[in-house]
Amino acid sequence: MELKKYKLGEIVKLHTITISPNSGTIYKLYSLPSFDNGMQCEIVDGNYIQSNKFSVPNKCILFNKLNVRFKRVWRIDNVDTNKLCSTEFLPLIVNENIADYQYLYYLLISDGITNYLCGQNTNTSGSHKRIDPNDFLDINVFLPPKSIQKRIGKFLAGIDNKIDLNRAINQNLEAMAKLLYDYWFVQFDFPDENGRPYKSSGGKMIWNEKLKREIPISWEIKLIDDIAEIYNGATPSTMNELNYGGDIVWITPKDLSDQKQKFIYQGERNISQVGYDSCSTHLLPSNSILMSSRAPIGLLAIAKTELCTNQGFKNFVPKSGNTSIYLYYYLQYHIRQIEQLGTGTTFKEVSREDILKFPMLKPSDNVLDLWKETVLAINDRQLEIQKENENLTKLRDDLLPLLMNGQVSVD
Repeated sequence: MELKKYKLGEIVKLHTITISPNSGTIYKLYSLPSFDNGMQCEIVDGNYIQSNKFSVPNKCILFNKLNVRFKRVWRIDNVDTNKLCSTEFLPLIVNENIADYQYLYYLLISDGITNYLCGQNTNTSGSHKRIDPNDFLDINVFLPPKSIQKRIGKFLAGIDNKIDLNRAINQNLEAMAKLLYDYWFVQFDFPDENGRPYKSSGGKMIWNEKLKREIPISWEIKLIDDIAEIYNGATPSTMNELNYGGDIVWITPKDLSDQKQKFIYQGERNISQVGYDSCSTHLLPSNSILMSSRAPIGLLAIAKTELCTNQGFKNFVPKSGNTSIYLYYYLQYHIRQIEQLGTGTTFKEVSREDILKFPMLKPSDNVLDLWKETVLAINDRQLEIQKENENLTKLRDDLLPLLMNGQVSVD
Protein backbone atom coordinates (compact mmCIF):
# COMPACT_ATOMS: atom_id res chain seq x y z
CA MET A 1 0.00 0.00 0.00
CA GLU A 2 1.42 3.35 -1.07
CA LEU A 3 1.80 5.85 1.78
CA LYS A 4 2.42 9.55 1.25
CA LYS A 5 4.21 11.73 3.78
CA TYR A 6 2.54 14.83 5.23
CA LYS A 7 2.96 17.21 8.14
CA LEU A 8 -0.07 17.19 10.42
CA GLY A 9 -0.30 20.93 9.80
CA GLU A 10 -1.02 20.17 6.13
CA ILE A 11 -4.09 18.05 6.90
CA VAL A 12 -5.56 19.73 10.00
CA LYS A 13 -5.96 23.29 11.17
CA LEU A 14 -6.57 24.57 14.68
CA HIS A 15 -10.07 25.93 15.26
CA THR A 16 -9.41 28.62 17.85
CA ILE A 17 -12.45 30.84 17.60
CA THR A 18 -13.31 32.13 21.06
CA ILE A 19 -16.94 32.66 22.00
CA SER A 20 -18.95 35.72 22.86
CA PRO A 21 -21.42 34.22 25.33
CA ASN A 22 -25.02 35.36 25.17
CA SER A 23 -27.06 35.40 28.34
CA GLY A 24 -29.36 32.39 28.65
CA THR A 25 -27.66 30.36 25.92
CA ILE A 26 -27.27 26.64 26.69
CA TYR A 27 -23.91 25.16 25.75
CA LYS A 28 -22.41 21.70 25.94
CA LEU A 29 -19.02 22.22 27.55
CA TYR A 30 -16.25 19.68 26.97
CA SER A 31 -13.62 19.85 29.67
CA LEU A 32 -11.21 17.50 31.41
CA PRO A 33 -11.21 15.30 33.40
CA SER A 34 -14.90 14.44 32.97
CA PHE A 35 -15.60 14.38 29.26
CA ASP A 36 -17.79 11.53 27.96
CA ASN A 37 -20.87 13.43 26.74
CA GLY A 38 -19.87 16.85 27.98
CA MET A 39 -21.96 18.79 30.46
CA GLN A 40 -24.64 21.37 29.93
CA CYS A 41 -24.08 24.87 31.23
CA GLU A 42 -25.98 28.11 30.87
CA ILE A 43 -24.36 31.46 30.29
CA VAL A 44 -25.92 34.08 32.55
CA ASP A 45 -24.98 37.72 31.91
CA GLY A 46 -21.91 36.44 30.08
CA ASN A 47 -20.30 35.45 33.39
CA TYR A 48 -20.29 31.65 33.43
CA ILE A 49 -17.21 31.24 31.29
CA GLN A 50 -14.43 33.32 32.75
CA SER A 51 -11.51 32.00 30.70
CA ASN A 52 -11.29 31.61 26.95
CA LYS A 53 -13.27 28.71 25.51
CA PHE A 54 -13.35 27.67 21.88
CA SER A 55 -16.51 27.08 19.91
CA VAL A 56 -16.61 23.56 18.48
CA PRO A 57 -18.12 22.86 15.06
CA ASN A 58 -19.33 19.45 13.97
CA LYS A 59 -16.74 17.09 12.47
CA CYS A 60 -14.13 18.47 14.84
CA ILE A 61 -11.53 16.34 16.62
CA LEU A 62 -10.52 17.36 20.14
CA PHE A 63 -6.98 16.36 21.09
CA ASN A 64 -6.08 16.65 24.77
CA LYS A 65 -2.83 18.55 25.12
CA LEU A 66 -2.32 17.51 28.75
CA ASN A 67 -1.12 14.06 29.83
CA VAL A 68 -1.02 12.79 26.28
CA ARG A 69 -0.29 9.22 27.37
CA PHE A 70 -3.98 8.88 28.31
CA LYS A 71 -4.96 9.16 24.60
CA ARG A 72 -7.83 11.54 25.27
CA VAL A 73 -9.05 12.17 21.74
CA TRP A 74 -12.70 12.69 20.82
CA ARG A 75 -14.80 13.15 17.72
CA ILE A 76 -17.48 15.83 17.84
CA ASP A 77 -19.98 14.81 15.21
CA ASN A 78 -23.68 15.54 14.68
CA VAL A 79 -24.21 17.11 18.11
CA ASP A 80 -27.31 19.28 17.96
CA THR A 81 -26.41 21.98 20.44
CA ASN A 82 -24.01 24.87 21.01
CA LYS A 83 -20.62 23.35 21.75
CA LEU A 84 -17.54 24.62 23.55
CA CYS A 85 -14.24 23.07 24.54
CA SER A 86 -11.78 24.27 27.12
CA THR A 87 -8.25 25.35 26.29
CA GLU A 88 -7.05 21.94 27.50
CA PHE A 89 -7.82 20.72 23.97
CA LEU A 90 -6.51 21.32 20.48
CA PRO A 91 -9.68 21.58 18.34
CA LEU A 92 -8.77 20.18 14.92
CA ILE A 93 -10.59 20.65 11.61
CA VAL A 94 -9.65 18.05 9.00
CA ASN A 95 -8.78 18.99 5.43
CA GLU A 96 -11.02 16.39 3.82
CA ASN A 97 -9.45 16.95 0.41
CA ILE A 98 -6.46 15.04 1.79
CA ALA A 99 -7.63 13.03 4.82
CA ASP A 100 -10.78 11.15 5.78
CA TYR A 101 -12.26 12.46 9.03
CA GLN A 102 -12.78 9.00 10.57
CA TYR A 103 -9.38 7.72 9.46
CA LEU A 104 -7.58 10.71 10.92
CA TYR A 105 -9.30 10.22 14.28
CA TYR A 106 -7.94 6.67 14.47
CA LEU A 107 -4.53 7.82 13.32
CA LEU A 108 -4.45 10.35 16.17
CA ILE A 109 -5.25 7.73 18.82
CA SER A 110 -2.66 5.30 17.47
CA ASP A 111 0.49 4.50 19.43
CA GLY A 112 2.68 6.17 16.83
CA ILE A 113 1.36 9.65 17.63
CA THR A 114 1.23 9.01 21.38
CA ASN A 115 4.76 7.62 21.56
CA TYR A 116 6.14 10.50 19.53
CA LEU A 117 4.52 13.15 21.72
CA CYS A 118 5.52 11.39 24.95
CA GLY A 119 9.12 11.49 23.76
CA GLN A 120 9.11 15.24 23.15
CA ASN A 121 10.55 17.66 25.69
CA THR A 122 7.29 19.60 26.06
CA ASN A 123 7.18 20.13 29.81
CA THR A 124 6.05 23.52 30.96
CA SER A 125 5.36 24.75 34.48
CA GLY A 126 3.97 22.22 36.93
CA SER A 127 3.92 18.45 36.66
CA HIS A 128 1.85 18.13 33.48
CA LYS A 129 3.35 17.40 30.09
CA ARG A 130 1.82 19.78 27.57
CA ILE A 131 1.78 19.60 23.82
CA ASP A 132 3.10 22.62 22.02
CA PRO A 133 0.68 23.21 19.09
CA ASN A 134 3.60 23.97 16.77
CA ASP A 135 5.30 20.69 17.68
CA PHE A 136 2.02 18.88 17.18
CA LEU A 137 1.41 20.33 13.73
CA ASP A 138 5.02 19.50 12.74
CA ILE A 139 4.54 15.74 13.24
CA ASN A 140 5.15 13.63 10.14
CA VAL A 141 2.34 11.24 9.21
CA PHE A 142 1.94 8.84 6.32
CA LEU A 143 -1.43 8.53 4.60
CA PRO A 144 -2.70 5.96 2.09
CA PRO A 145 -4.93 7.07 -0.80
CA LYS A 146 -8.23 8.66 0.24
CA SER A 147 -10.29 5.65 -0.90
CA ILE A 148 -8.33 3.32 1.39
CA GLN A 149 -8.57 5.80 4.25
CA LYS A 150 -12.34 5.78 3.91
CA ARG A 151 -12.51 1.98 4.02
CA ILE A 152 -10.29 1.80 7.11
CA GLY A 153 -12.14 4.61 8.87
CA LYS A 154 -15.53 3.04 8.12
CA PHE A 155 -14.37 -0.39 9.32
CA LEU A 156 -12.97 0.89 12.64
CA ALA A 157 -15.95 3.19 13.18
CA GLY A 158 -18.22 0.17 12.67
CA ILE A 159 -16.51 -1.61 15.57
CA ASP A 160 -16.85 1.50 17.75
CA ASN A 161 -20.52 1.86 16.80
CA LYS A 162 -21.14 -1.72 17.88
CA ILE A 163 -19.35 -1.06 21.18
CA ASP A 164 -21.49 2.05 21.71
CA LEU A 165 -24.68 0.13 20.89
CA ASN A 166 -23.73 -2.62 23.35
CA ARG A 167 -23.01 -0.02 26.00
CA ALA A 168 -26.44 1.55 25.44
CA ILE A 169 -28.11 -1.87 25.72
CA ASN A 170 -26.34 -2.53 29.00
CA GLN A 171 -27.36 0.87 30.33
CA ASN A 172 -30.99 0.14 29.44
CA LEU A 173 -30.80 -3.26 31.12
CA GLU A 174 -29.35 -1.64 34.23
CA ALA A 175 -32.13 0.95 34.25
CA MET A 176 -34.63 -1.92 34.14
CA ALA A 177 -32.93 -3.66 37.09
CA LYS A 178 -32.90 -0.46 39.15
CA LEU A 179 -36.55 0.15 38.35
CA LEU A 180 -37.39 -3.36 39.51
CA TYR A 181 -35.41 -2.82 42.71
CA ASP A 182 -37.32 0.38 43.41
CA TYR A 183 -40.65 -1.28 42.65
CA TRP A 184 -39.96 -4.32 44.83
CA PHE A 185 -37.88 -2.99 47.72
CA VAL A 186 -38.73 0.71 48.02
CA GLN A 187 -42.40 0.76 47.03
CA PHE A 188 -42.87 -2.85 48.28
CA ASP A 189 -44.88 -3.87 45.23
CA PHE A 190 -43.06 -7.16 44.70
CA PRO A 191 -45.30 -10.00 43.44
CA ASP A 192 -47.35 -11.59 46.22
CA GLU A 193 -48.32 -15.28 46.23
CA ASN A 194 -50.97 -14.52 43.62
CA GLY A 195 -48.61 -12.51 41.41
CA ARG A 196 -50.18 -9.17 42.37
CA PRO A 197 -48.23 -6.10 43.61
CA TYR A 198 -47.93 -6.67 47.37
CA LYS A 199 -48.52 -3.28 48.97
CA SER A 200 -50.93 -1.96 46.32
CA SER A 201 -53.03 -5.10 46.74
CA GLY A 202 -53.39 -4.67 50.50
CA GLY A 203 -50.42 -6.71 51.68
CA LYS A 204 -49.90 -6.47 55.45
CA MET A 205 -47.41 -3.82 56.58
CA ILE A 206 -45.89 -3.06 59.97
CA TRP A 207 -44.27 0.10 61.33
CA ASN A 208 -40.48 -0.12 61.80
CA GLU A 209 -39.08 2.34 64.29
CA LYS A 210 -35.50 2.11 63.04
CA LEU A 211 -36.43 2.93 59.43
CA LYS A 212 -39.29 5.25 60.46
CA ARG A 213 -41.56 3.68 57.88
CA GLU A 214 -43.80 0.69 57.27
CA ILE A 215 -42.30 -2.52 55.89
CA PRO A 216 -43.89 -5.85 54.85
CA ILE A 217 -44.88 -7.79 57.94
CA SER A 218 -42.62 -10.80 57.27
CA TRP A 219 -39.49 -8.73 56.58
CA GLU A 220 -36.77 -7.95 59.13
CA ILE A 221 -34.18 -5.32 59.91
CA LYS A 222 -30.72 -6.86 60.17
CA LEU A 223 -27.16 -5.59 60.23
CA ILE A 224 -24.98 -6.13 57.20
CA ASP A 225 -22.88 -8.29 59.51
CA ASP A 226 -25.84 -10.70 59.62
CA ILE A 227 -26.07 -10.87 55.84
CA ALA A 228 -22.45 -11.03 54.67
CA GLU A 229 -18.88 -11.58 55.80
CA ILE A 230 -16.83 -8.42 55.30
CA TYR A 231 -13.16 -8.52 54.37
CA ASN A 232 -10.51 -5.85 53.92
CA GLY A 233 -7.85 -6.05 51.24
CA ALA A 234 -4.11 -5.40 51.26
CA THR A 235 -1.18 -4.61 48.98
CA PRO A 236 1.95 -6.77 48.68
CA SER A 237 5.21 -4.85 48.87
CA THR A 238 6.04 -3.28 45.53
CA MET A 239 9.74 -3.53 46.43
CA ASN A 240 9.66 -7.27 45.74
CA GLU A 241 9.07 -8.07 42.06
CA LEU A 242 8.20 -11.67 42.97
CA ASN A 243 4.97 -10.41 44.56
CA TYR A 244 3.50 -9.49 41.18
CA GLY A 245 2.85 -11.05 37.79
CA GLY A 246 1.19 -14.25 39.00
CA ASP A 247 -2.27 -15.61 38.26
CA ILE A 248 -4.19 -14.21 41.27
CA VAL A 249 -6.51 -11.40 40.16
CA TRP A 250 -5.93 -8.32 42.33
CA ILE A 251 -8.22 -5.29 42.12
CA THR A 252 -7.68 -1.64 43.08
CA PRO A 253 -10.21 1.23 43.13
CA LYS A 254 -8.52 2.51 39.97
CA ASP A 255 -9.57 -0.67 38.18
CA LEU A 256 -13.21 -0.01 39.03
CA SER A 257 -12.85 3.66 38.07
CA ASP A 258 -11.16 2.86 34.75
CA GLN A 259 -13.44 0.01 33.72
CA LYS A 260 -16.73 1.59 34.85
CA GLN A 261 -18.40 -1.81 34.65
CA LYS A 262 -20.89 -3.67 36.82
CA PHE A 263 -18.79 -6.85 36.81
CA ILE A 264 -15.11 -7.25 37.58
CA TYR A 265 -12.90 -10.23 36.78
CA GLN A 266 -9.54 -8.72 35.90
CA GLY A 267 -7.41 -5.81 37.04
CA GLU A 268 -4.44 -3.90 35.70
CA ARG A 269 -2.05 -6.34 37.35
CA ASN A 270 -2.13 -9.72 39.08
CA ILE A 271 -0.24 -10.82 42.15
CA SER A 272 1.62 -14.07 42.72
CA GLN A 273 1.09 -16.66 45.45
CA VAL A 274 4.19 -15.21 47.11
CA GLY A 275 2.58 -11.76 47.08
CA TYR A 276 -0.72 -13.11 48.35
CA ASP A 277 0.98 -14.92 51.25
CA SER A 278 3.00 -11.82 52.13
CA CYS A 279 0.01 -9.62 53.03
CA SER A 280 -3.42 -9.77 54.63
CA THR A 281 -5.57 -9.61 51.50
CA HIS A 282 -8.33 -12.21 51.23
CA LEU A 283 -9.32 -14.42 48.29
CA LEU A 284 -12.97 -13.70 47.52
CA PRO A 285 -15.35 -16.07 45.74
CA SER A 286 -17.26 -15.21 42.58
CA ASN A 287 -20.37 -13.06 43.23
CA SER A 288 -18.73 -11.20 46.10
CA ILE A 289 -19.55 -7.48 46.18
CA LEU A 290 -16.63 -5.05 46.06
CA MET A 291 -17.08 -1.53 47.43
CA SER A 292 -14.30 1.04 47.43
CA SER A 293 -14.08 2.51 50.92
CA ARG A 294 -11.66 5.38 50.26
CA ALA A 295 -10.34 7.54 47.43
CA PRO A 296 -13.18 7.37 46.45
CA ILE A 297 -15.91 5.87 48.61
CA GLY A 298 -18.72 4.05 46.85
CA LEU A 299 -17.48 2.41 43.65
CA LEU A 300 -19.27 -0.94 43.40
CA ALA A 301 -18.77 -4.10 41.35
CA ILE A 302 -19.74 -7.77 41.40
CA ALA A 303 -16.82 -10.21 41.23
CA LYS A 304 -17.15 -12.77 38.44
CA THR A 305 -14.08 -14.81 39.33
CA GLU A 306 -12.03 -15.54 42.43
CA LEU A 307 -10.04 -12.41 43.23
CA CYS A 308 -8.60 -10.24 45.98
CA THR A 309 -8.27 -6.49 46.45
CA ASN A 310 -6.02 -3.86 47.92
CA GLN A 311 -6.77 -2.03 51.16
CA GLY A 312 -9.08 0.47 49.45
CA PHE A 313 -12.09 -1.86 49.70
CA LYS A 314 -14.67 -3.35 51.97
CA ASN A 315 -15.62 -6.65 50.36
CA PHE A 316 -18.88 -8.49 51.02
CA VAL A 317 -19.23 -12.26 50.79
CA PRO A 318 -22.96 -13.03 51.16
CA LYS A 319 -23.84 -15.76 53.67
CA SER A 320 -26.74 -16.91 51.49
CA GLY A 321 -26.74 -17.45 47.74
CA ASN A 322 -29.95 -15.50 47.19
CA THR A 323 -28.69 -12.22 48.68
CA SER A 324 -25.76 -11.30 46.40
CA ILE A 325 -27.63 -9.34 43.71
CA TYR A 326 -29.96 -7.82 46.31
CA LEU A 327 -26.97 -6.70 48.40
CA TYR A 328 -25.37 -5.03 45.37
CA TYR A 329 -28.45 -2.88 44.72
CA TYR A 330 -29.08 -2.26 48.41
CA LEU A 331 -25.56 -0.83 48.82
CA GLN A 332 -25.98 1.19 45.64
CA TYR A 333 -29.30 2.63 46.80
CA HIS A 334 -27.83 3.61 50.20
CA ILE A 335 -24.38 4.67 49.01
CA ARG A 336 -24.84 8.31 50.04
CA GLN A 337 -25.58 7.25 53.63
CA ILE A 338 -22.54 4.98 53.59
CA GLU A 339 -20.35 7.83 52.30
CA GLN A 340 -21.40 9.93 55.30
CA LEU A 341 -19.83 7.32 57.59
CA GLY A 342 -16.40 8.18 56.21
CA THR A 343 -13.87 9.84 58.51
CA GLY A 344 -10.31 11.06 58.09
CA THR A 345 -8.29 14.19 57.45
CA THR A 346 -6.28 13.49 54.28
CA PHE A 347 -9.13 11.54 52.70
CA LYS A 348 -12.27 10.00 54.14
CA GLU A 349 -12.52 6.26 54.68
CA VAL A 350 -15.39 4.05 55.79
CA SER A 351 -14.28 1.62 58.48
CA ARG A 352 -15.16 -2.07 58.60
CA GLU A 353 -16.77 -1.54 62.02
CA ASP A 354 -19.17 1.08 60.64
CA ILE A 355 -20.12 -1.15 57.72
CA LEU A 356 -20.76 -4.09 60.05
CA LYS A 357 -23.30 -2.00 61.99
CA PHE A 358 -25.05 -0.55 58.94
CA PRO A 359 -28.77 -1.54 59.04
CA MET A 360 -30.16 -3.65 56.23
CA LEU A 361 -33.71 -4.48 55.25
CA LYS A 362 -33.94 -8.26 54.92
CA PRO A 363 -36.82 -9.45 52.68
CA SER A 364 -38.36 -12.88 53.13
CA ASP A 365 -36.47 -15.74 51.50
CA ASN A 366 -39.19 -16.47 48.96
CA VAL A 367 -39.03 -12.84 47.74
CA LEU A 368 -35.22 -12.96 47.56
CA ASP A 369 -35.39 -16.22 45.59
CA LEU A 370 -37.85 -14.68 43.14
CA TRP A 371 -35.76 -11.48 42.86
CA LYS A 372 -32.62 -13.50 42.09
CA GLU A 373 -34.46 -15.51 39.44
CA THR A 374 -35.91 -12.34 37.87
CA VAL A 375 -32.71 -10.26 37.78
CA LEU A 376 -30.30 -13.08 37.01
CA ALA A 377 -31.33 -13.06 33.33
CA ILE A 378 -30.54 -9.32 33.16
CA ASN A 379 -27.18 -9.82 34.85
CA ASP A 380 -26.22 -12.72 32.58
CA ARG A 381 -27.02 -10.69 29.47
CA GLN A 382 -25.09 -7.68 30.80
CA LEU A 383 -22.04 -9.85 31.52
CA GLU A 384 -22.20 -11.36 28.04
CA ILE A 385 -22.34 -7.88 26.47
CA GLN A 386 -19.52 -6.60 28.70
CA LYS A 387 -17.25 -9.44 27.57
CA GLU A 388 -18.23 -8.90 23.93
CA ASN A 389 -17.26 -5.25 24.21
CA GLU A 390 -13.90 -6.16 25.70
CA ASN A 391 -13.27 -8.53 22.77
CA LEU A 392 -14.31 -5.86 20.26
CA THR A 393 -12.07 -3.29 21.95
CA LYS A 394 -9.12 -5.68 21.82
CA LEU A 395 -9.83 -6.45 18.16
CA ARG A 396 -9.92 -2.75 17.32
CA ASP A 397 -6.76 -1.97 19.29
CA ASP A 398 -4.86 -4.91 17.77
CA LEU A 399 -5.88 -4.01 14.22
CA LEU A 400 -5.37 -0.25 14.57
CA PRO A 401 -1.55 -0.12 14.22
CA LEU A 402 -1.57 -2.79 11.50
CA LEU A 403 -4.10 -0.83 9.44
CA MET A 404 -2.28 2.45 10.00
CA ASN A 405 1.07 1.15 8.74
CA GLY A 406 -0.32 -0.91 5.87
CA GLN A 407 0.46 -4.38 7.26
CA VAL A 408 -3.17 -5.43 6.79
CA SER A 409 -5.89 -4.06 4.54
CA VAL A 410 -9.67 -3.77 4.55
CA ASP A 411 -11.21 -5.41 1.50
